[in-house]
Order: sequence, then structure tokens, then C-alpha cells
Amino acid sequence: QMQLEESGGGLVQAGGSLRLSCTASTRTFSVYAVGWFRQAPGKEREFVAAISWSNSGTYYADSVAGRFTIARDNAKNTVYLQMTSLRPEDTAGYYCAAKPYATARALSVATDLGSWGQGTQVTVSS
Repeated sequence: QMQLEESGGGLVQAGGSLRLSCTASTRTFSVYAVGWFRQAPGKEREFVAAISWSNSGTYYADSVAGRFTIARDNAKNTVYLQMTSLRPEDTAGYYCAAKPYATARALSVATDLGSWGQGTQVTVSS
């Protein structure tokens, strides 16, 4: 099963920026849609952003649209999440997941995401 590894989290002040990376251990990375999800303590996991496998179409949660940008580099088996204008409510553990031959929108509501990373913590101070 493909393994995913997140990195790039940290502590940042409100209004700041971070770039998260999700790197996959597979030779067929290009056929996977990849998404970012987050979970804060005491809250349910929520969708953040996703990028499709084929035309690199993207889809964002309303709460991050216009502030976050997802992109992929298939040569590096990596998907990035550029986060700007960060807010304290963005504080959470961020996790990436992948699904083969999926659109970004389909991944955002998928219930059969078998490949998950260990997560990276993002903390935004006010």
C-alpha cells in the first residue's frame, strides 16, 4: 500500500504563511488524486483541499478558498499546500490522503481513503 508522509508544519503568527508537503512512496503517483484534511482537538476531521489525478483540477473548502493553494509535482511524487493569511482557527493536525483515478471533488467526500500520512501539526498564534 502506498505510504504518504507530510511535512512542513510549525508555529506561525496569524497572517503568516506555511507550505506543507505530502510525499508518496509509489511509482504511479500521477494516477492518484491527493487531498488535505485537518483535525483540531475535540473536532471532527474536515476536508481542506484536493487536487485531481488527471488535469490537476482543484477543489477547496469554503473556509480556505482564496487563502490556500494546492499543487502537485509528479516528478517529485509530492503535493504541496501553500497556506497564506493563516488564522488561529487553522490550527490543527494536517493529513494527506490519496485515491486513484479520482477527481478532487470526489476525493473530498470519499469514505474509502485507505492511504493516509501521519500528519503534521500547524499552530497559528493570535
